[in-house]
Amino acid sequence: MEKFQAAMLLASVGDALGYRNARKENSAIGTKIQEDLQKLGGLDHLVLSPEKWPVSDNTIMHLATARALTTGSGFGAATKAMCIGMRYWKPERLETLIEVSIECGRMTHNHPTGFLGALCTALFASYAIQGKPLEQWGRDMMKTVPLAEEYCKKTIRHLAEYQEHWFYFEAKWQFYLEERKLSEDTESKAAFPDHYDAEERDKTYKKWSSEGRGGRRGHDAPMIAYDALLGAGNNWTELCHRAMFHGGESGATGTIAGCLFGLLHGLGAVPEGLHRELEHRAELLHLGEALHRLSTEEK
Repeated sequence: MEKFQAAMLLASVGDALGYRNARKENSAIGTKIQEDLQKLGGLDHLVLSPEKWPVSDNTIMHLATARALTTGSGFGAATKAMCIGMRYWKPERLETLIEVSIECGRMTHNHPTGFLGALCTALFASYAIQGKPLEQWGRDMMKTVPLAEEYCKKTIRHLAEYQEHWFYFEAKWQFYLEERKLSEDTESKAAFPDHYDAEERDKTYKKWSSEGRGGRRGHDAPMIAYDALLGAGNNWTELCHRAMFHGGESGATGTIAGCLFGLLHGLGAVPEGLHRELEHRAELLHLGEALHRLSTEEK
């Protein structure tokens, strides 16, 4: 249960950290963002109060989705779908996870790049709970996309019009997995460039994007979060540098990365100031407990 609660909290921590950067005028430069962080004393000295570090609509929609899964109303897309994977994380509930995440995504993003992003983040959350090796997540997600297509053929009348965009999502992810040497069914670690500082990451995130700003679409927001998890391991500070403090849509990538880090590693490595006074803290903890209870009690 503790990791479910950590996941809900850290999704919002990642959102608050990234959202504040996204609102700043210099947010297009990752190195400047990280310099500003050091002027504030670094992550260990931050206190994320609602007044100075509010959450964005990423958290509001994730809350709404989690409420829906535990009580019965409301939905969202890629940054809001991790809790769907937490609710239906068991392998035997894959079909339900696919259906709910796609319909959740379609409510706000009726486009393959959007609702496949929701499927992707839900799957990643389920993989984290299952204990699946991190390097395997991307490949297994790609193997699940055809199942999602079969579901969509039954429910979306004009699916043929979406084929180009559907292919785009798959092609972008295939390119990414090949770039990180993760496309083959091996146990090898992800391959990163020797020189991969904040400036280089900004260039790479833009390259993955379709809009010149990393993390703005359903394919690259989970991609950047996944890349950050692969590169950071269990190092929370490094995760923040890669997923929350870059020149793209850092609120979105931070939300996804924070949630998945919580599911993998819990709160132990995270400074208490980042979540002690966090906006909506009590409800986030309650929903984490409820998601855990419902997903584990289910027959």
